[in-house]
Amino acid sequence: MNIKPDRMTVMQNIIDAVKVDFPLYQEDTFKCSPNNSCTTCTKKLMELVDTEIVYWEHEINRGNSPTFDELNRFGKLCKNIRRALVKDNRII
Repeated sequence: MNIKPDRMTVMQNIIDAVKVDFPLYQEDTFKCSPNNSCTTCTKKLMELVDTEIVYWEHEINRGNSPTFDELNRFGKLCKNIRRALVKDNRII
């Protein structure tokens, strides 16, 4: 019988995956494209993800567990932002 992880572990796993996959802390991440070639504002998307990650890391450190709805919302947000990053050729 497999034991499912608790919600805090699931949120931490999502955060860890986002930190590996997204170009959060690269030098050009928070700069706008000089030739307006992007279709979405990557800068704003990365700021949004970074803010959410900082918030959830703080909440996890305080011992506050996310609800299933919060897990779903954060996962969906990351999935949609990843789609936009792929579309703008920022990640593969």
